[in-house]
Amino acid sequence: MTDLSADLSSEDAKLVTLARATRARTQAAEGAAVRDHDGRTYAAATVDLASLQLTAVQACVAMAVASGARGLAAAVVLGDATELTAPDHAVLEEYAGPDVVVHLADARGNIVAS
Repeated sequence: MTDLSADLSSEDAKLVTLARATRARTQAAEGAAVRDHDGRTYAAATVDLASLQLTAVQACVAMAVASGARGLAAAVVLGDATELTAPDHAVLEEYAGPDVVVHLADARGNIVAS
């Protein structure tokens, strides 16, 4: 796999760092971070409880919505996936629109797809 991290803006690199730290701290399957149009960032990990299951992206979007953000400029998903899942794609398209920048990264934070 080619590491595309060198092509990241400094703001997107910050999202990678946040997603990686969140995933490591919680030992979750996935970490994610998003940036809203005001520059605020939100980071989350997979939520896997008996009564609630959320992907890391869904948790980030929920935090952004609850904080009053009006959309997203970028997202990073960090884990084992090589493509965005259908639920993550749906929530990002609904909330952020089709032009949101999305980067997928491996567990070490290397970008594998954008």
